[in-house]
Amino acid sequence: MNSEQKPKGKGKLIKQHVVSVLVENRAGTLSRVSGLFSRRGFNIDSLTVGETEDPSISRMTIAVTGEERILDQIIKQLEKLVDVIAVKGLDASTCLRREIMLVKIGADEKNRPAVLEIAGIFRARIVDVSQSTITIEATGNLEKLNGLLLLLRPHGILELARTGMVALERGADVLSV
Repeated sequence: MNSEQKPKGKGKLIKQHVVSVLVENRAGTLSRVSGLFSRRGFNIDSLTVGETEDPSISRMTIAVTGEERILDQIIKQLEKLVDVIAVKGLDASTCLRREIMLVKIGADEKNRPAVLEIAGIFRARIVDVSQSTITIEATGNLEKLNGLLLLLRPHGILELARTGMVALERGADVLSV
């Protein structure tokens, strides 16, 4: 069982699902999509939105945690929305998922070398340094970023910002209009 799956009750598997949605790039679309989730009682773990290669279309990447039937309900409900062009559930084993994280660490002369070493191990970039802090930028999947945070936490995380997940299927499969 990986970090994305948790047993629940009588053999039910709780899993993080990723849904990719192409929508019309216009005012109110995000509100309608997020409203659908709140009305149905679904909690959104992560939601990212950005313009595609066509400026009139945006791609939403939505991560939700729940049973498999939850994913089916979400897709059916999204397909009913007027602004939605296409919807697809992405399988964790066949998609690339990434997130960007900025983390500011308390770093004095004593722990600075350790913080720099941890950042290097995770191929993170140092994007700002002051007398008392180091700000690190890291890109990767959820497991990598959480692993980095685990090692940085003892050094004192002062501030943290994460973008939320973006995802695309591997290979030739595409979500298109």
